Amino acid sequence: MADAVYDFAVIGAGMAGASIAAELAPHARVLVLEAEDTPGYHATGRSAAFWEECYGGPGVVPLTLASGTYLREHGFLRPRGALYVGRAGDKAAMDGFVETFSGTGVTIERLGREGLARRVPQVREAWCDAIYEPACADIDVAGLHQHYLKALRHAGGELICRARVEALSRANGIWEGVAASGRIFRAATIVNAAGAWADPVAQMAGVQPLGIDPKRRTVAQLRVDPAAPDDLPLVLDINGGFYFKPDGGRLWLSPHDEIPSVPCDAAAEEIDVALAIDRFEQVTAWRIEAVERRWAGLRSFAPDRLPVYGPDPEVAGFFWFAGQGGFGIQTAPAAARLGAQIALGQQPDGMTRTIDPPAYAPRRFARTGAAQTG
Repeated sequence: MADAVYDFAVIGAGMAGASIAAELAPHARVLVLEAEDTPGYHATGRSAAFWEECYGGPGVVPLTLASGTYLREHGFLRPRGALYVGRAGDKAAMDGFVETFSGTGVTIERLGREGLARRVPQVREAWCDAIYEPACADIDVAGLHQHYLKALRHAGGELICRARVEALSRANGIWEGVAASGRIFRAATIVNAAGAWADPVAQMAGVQPLGIDPKRRTVAQLRVDPAAPDDLPLVLDINGGFYFKPDGGRLWLSPHDEIPSVPCDAAAEEIDVALAIDRFEQVTAWRIEAVERRWAGLRSFAPDRLPVYGPDPEVAGFFWFAGQGGFGIQTAPAAARLGAQIALGQQPDGMTRTIDPPAYAPRRFARTGAAQTG
């Protein structure tokens, strides 16, 4: 392994790493290094699994819309619909939401109390305003992840698990790295798709971090009475206090939390589950019979909450593919295609022609004192 020089060594085999590696592999020699026993153990394996046009804000919409066709054509989406809900005092927030997304290409419809109650039969009377997004869909996250891993293998890419990167250095235009168990690898370009570990990986390489911060998100699975109907839409608080969706007769509920965290194997905290339940009981009349399971994952954001795709402006051969927050899965097809096109020097195609690459480039962040390497 030490004798081979790969064109790209991708660090991380979650959705980000698997997707960009699959896009690169038909054109280059690609190695993917995953620290865990299996790919997708962290954020990818703990997603709430929805594709929602407005999620992440207007700056993310082009990536989401560009990914939608690919996800539908490959059978990874199942129609769900979404409702942003509010009370009488939330009219300004509702109006602001509509104004924010006007002209972005998303499809939204303002509903009153009657339309809300028809779609959410257990909603309490105080909740009287809603914005409906008909295009929202559930994502087959596991299927999409496996799709990219299969494409990587088919194109001749290599994946090694239990290979946490422990050292990186660069000389004469080539990166040399040491992974777990003393494995040595060499590559012309490092692709930093390490999720919550993106900044630590950069520091290891002598690259100034961008301030990509991991934040914990909690989800609990509830058994409720009556059982949640399968046609219930994804329901989100217009003020960002909760969201819930059905799953096989159960409800998946989150307090929409963003708790700062160090990079780690995140676990749900009792206080966050309790907070979610309290907010849920203010919205609906469902009786909670049991909290059947709970989990948490880390969502990592750049300072401006937009993803980071592109070469580091100060350190040669270091490519950022990180900061994808909670929208990394729903934007994976377009993000991976765009990232690979930038890395390979290719022109945009039908999927990426409406996306503005500089909006996501690392050079948008002003930095001083970054290490300079050959």
